[in-house]
Amino acid sequence: MTYPQPGPDPTRPYPPVSGVPGPYPPPVSGVPAPYPPVSGVARPYPPVSAVSYQPGGYGPPVQRIAVQAPLMSGMATASLVLGILGVLGGWCLFGLPCVLAVILGHVALRETRDGTRSGHGMAVAGLVLGYVFVGPMIAFTVMVFFGSIVGAATPTPTP
Repeated sequence: MTYPQPGPDPTRPYPPVSGVPGPYPPPVSGVPAPYPPVSGVARPYPPVSAVSYQPGGYGPPVQRIAVQAPLMSGMATASLVLGILGVLGGWCLFGLPCVLAVILGHVALRETRDGTRSGHGMAVAGLVLGYVFVGPMIAFTVMVFFGSIVGAATPTPTP
Protein backbone atom coordinates (compact mmCIF):
# COMPACT_ATOMS: atom_id res chain seq x y z
CA MET A 1 0.00 0.00 0.00
CA THR A 2 1.33 3.40 -0.89
CA TYR A 3 0.53 6.66 0.76
CA PRO A 4 -0.60 9.53 -1.40
CA GLN A 5 2.12 12.12 -1.85
CA PRO A 6 1.33 15.75 -1.21
CA GLY A 7 1.48 18.22 -4.04
CA PRO A 8 4.40 20.59 -4.63
CA ASP A 9 5.18 22.82 -1.67
CA PRO A 10 7.04 26.07 -2.38
CA THR A 11 8.74 25.98 1.02
CA ARG A 12 10.24 22.51 0.41
CA PRO A 13 11.91 22.11 -2.98
CA TYR A 14 11.92 18.29 -2.83
CA PRO A 15 8.91 16.14 -1.98
CA PRO A 16 9.35 13.72 0.94
CA VAL A 17 10.48 10.17 0.09
CA SER A 18 7.87 8.45 2.22
CA GLY A 19 4.38 9.50 3.10
CA VAL A 20 5.23 9.26 6.79
CA PRO A 21 5.64 12.75 8.19
CA GLY A 22 8.55 13.33 10.52
CA PRO A 23 10.60 16.09 12.04
CA TYR A 24 12.96 17.82 9.69
CA PRO A 25 16.26 19.40 10.70
CA PRO A 26 16.14 23.19 10.77
CA PRO A 27 16.79 24.63 7.30
CA VAL A 28 20.10 26.32 6.64
CA SER A 29 20.00 29.49 4.61
CA GLY A 30 20.36 28.68 0.92
CA VAL A 31 20.53 24.89 1.41
CA PRO A 32 17.39 22.82 0.72
CA ALA A 33 16.12 20.55 3.47
CA PRO A 34 17.17 16.90 3.08
CA TYR A 35 14.74 14.09 2.52
CA PRO A 36 13.14 12.71 5.65
CA PRO A 37 14.21 9.23 6.70
CA VAL A 38 12.05 6.37 5.43
CA SER A 39 11.20 5.16 8.92
CA GLY A 40 9.88 8.57 9.88
CA VAL A 41 12.35 9.01 12.74
CA ALA A 42 14.85 11.80 12.38
CA ARG A 43 18.45 10.85 13.15
CA PRO A 44 21.08 13.47 13.97
CA TYR A 45 23.89 14.07 11.56
CA PRO A 46 27.14 12.23 12.37
CA PRO A 47 29.53 14.36 14.39
CA VAL A 48 32.42 15.93 12.55
CA SER A 49 35.74 15.15 14.20
CA ALA A 50 38.77 17.36 13.92
CA VAL A 51 40.74 14.56 12.23
CA SER A 52 38.33 13.93 9.35
CA TYR A 53 37.47 17.57 8.73
CA GLN A 54 39.01 19.23 5.67
CA PRO A 55 38.29 22.70 4.37
CA GLY A 56 35.48 22.52 1.89
CA GLY A 57 34.13 19.29 3.35
CA TYR A 58 36.41 16.97 1.38
CA GLY A 59 38.33 14.00 2.71
CA PRO A 60 42.09 13.71 2.96
CA PRO A 61 44.08 14.16 -0.23
CA VAL A 62 44.71 11.07 -2.31
CA GLN A 63 48.28 9.78 -2.49
CA ARG A 64 49.29 9.21 -6.12
CA ILE A 65 52.17 7.00 -7.10
CA ALA A 66 53.75 7.38 -10.52
CA VAL A 67 55.07 4.13 -11.96
CA GLN A 68 57.59 4.33 -14.78
CA ALA A 69 57.05 1.94 -17.66
CA PRO A 70 59.92 -0.46 -18.37
CA LEU A 71 62.41 0.58 -21.01
CA MET A 72 61.90 -0.60 -24.58
CA SER A 73 64.28 -3.23 -25.87
CA GLY A 74 66.36 -1.85 -28.73
CA MET A 75 66.95 -5.37 -30.05
CA ALA A 76 63.19 -5.89 -30.36
CA THR A 77 62.82 -2.68 -32.33
CA ALA A 78 65.75 -3.60 -34.59
CA SER A 79 64.31 -7.10 -35.12
CA LEU A 80 60.95 -5.70 -36.20
CA VAL A 81 62.51 -3.09 -38.50
CA LEU A 82 64.81 -5.66 -40.13
CA GLY A 83 61.88 -8.06 -40.51
CA ILE A 84 59.91 -5.38 -42.36
CA LEU A 85 62.94 -4.52 -44.50
CA GLY A 86 63.34 -8.21 -45.29
CA VAL A 87 59.74 -8.37 -46.48
CA LEU A 88 60.02 -5.23 -48.60
CA GLY A 89 63.56 -5.39 -49.95
CA GLY A 90 64.98 -8.74 -48.95
CA TRP A 91 65.05 -9.96 -52.55
CA CYS A 92 67.60 -7.28 -53.38
CA LEU A 93 69.65 -7.83 -50.20
CA PHE A 94 69.80 -11.64 -50.51
CA GLY A 95 67.92 -12.34 -47.28
CA LEU A 96 70.42 -10.63 -44.97
CA PRO A 97 67.76 -8.51 -43.15
CA CYS A 98 65.69 -11.65 -42.50
CA VAL A 99 68.64 -13.49 -40.98
CA LEU A 100 69.47 -10.48 -38.80
CA ALA A 101 65.80 -10.16 -37.77
CA VAL A 102 65.81 -13.78 -36.59
CA ILE A 103 69.08 -13.36 -34.64
CA LEU A 104 68.06 -10.06 -33.02
CA GLY A 105 64.56 -11.40 -32.33
CA HIS A 106 65.98 -14.26 -30.27
CA VAL A 107 68.27 -11.87 -28.39
CA ALA A 108 65.29 -9.57 -27.72
CA LEU A 109 63.18 -12.47 -26.44
CA ARG A 110 65.91 -13.25 -23.92
CA GLU A 111 66.06 -9.55 -22.92
CA THR A 112 62.30 -9.23 -22.40
CA ARG A 113 61.79 -12.57 -20.66
CA ASP A 114 62.08 -11.28 -17.05
CA GLY A 115 59.95 -8.14 -17.61
CA THR A 116 62.64 -5.53 -16.97
CA ARG A 117 62.35 -4.44 -20.59
CA SER A 118 59.28 -4.16 -22.79
CA GLY A 119 58.98 -5.05 -26.46
CA HIS A 120 58.16 -8.76 -26.31
CA GLY A 121 55.48 -8.41 -29.00
CA MET A 122 57.83 -6.55 -31.33
CA ALA A 123 60.46 -9.27 -30.87
CA VAL A 124 57.90 -11.96 -31.73
CA ALA A 125 56.74 -9.98 -34.78
CA GLY A 126 60.35 -9.59 -35.97
CA LEU A 127 60.92 -13.33 -35.49
CA VAL A 128 57.80 -14.25 -37.43
CA LEU A 129 58.67 -11.93 -40.32
CA GLY A 130 62.24 -13.17 -40.35
CA TYR A 131 61.37 -16.88 -40.27
CA VAL A 132 58.58 -16.60 -42.85
CA PHE A 133 60.80 -14.84 -45.38
CA VAL A 134 64.26 -16.26 -44.60
CA GLY A 135 63.57 -19.55 -46.46
CA PRO A 136 62.53 -17.98 -49.77
CA MET A 137 65.35 -15.43 -49.47
CA ILE A 138 67.99 -18.12 -49.00
CA ALA A 139 66.53 -20.16 -51.86
CA PHE A 140 66.62 -17.06 -54.09
CA THR A 141 70.21 -16.35 -53.08
CA VAL A 142 71.29 -19.93 -53.79
CA MET A 143 69.57 -19.89 -57.18
CA VAL A 144 71.24 -16.61 -58.15
CA PHE A 145 74.73 -17.66 -57.09
CA PHE A 146 74.57 -21.20 -58.42
CA GLY A 147 72.89 -20.01 -61.58
CA SER A 148 75.68 -17.56 -62.23
CA ILE A 149 78.34 -20.21 -61.46
CA VAL A 150 76.69 -22.79 -63.68
CA GLY A 151 76.23 -20.23 -66.44
CA ALA A 152 79.88 -19.19 -66.25
CA ALA A 153 81.17 -22.79 -66.19
CA THR A 154 79.03 -24.03 -69.07
CA PRO A 155 80.71 -23.56 -72.44
CA THR A 156 78.68 -21.81 -75.04
CA PRO A 157 78.39 -23.60 -78.39
CA THR A 158 80.08 -21.89 -81.27
CA PRO A 159 78.19 -21.72 -84.53
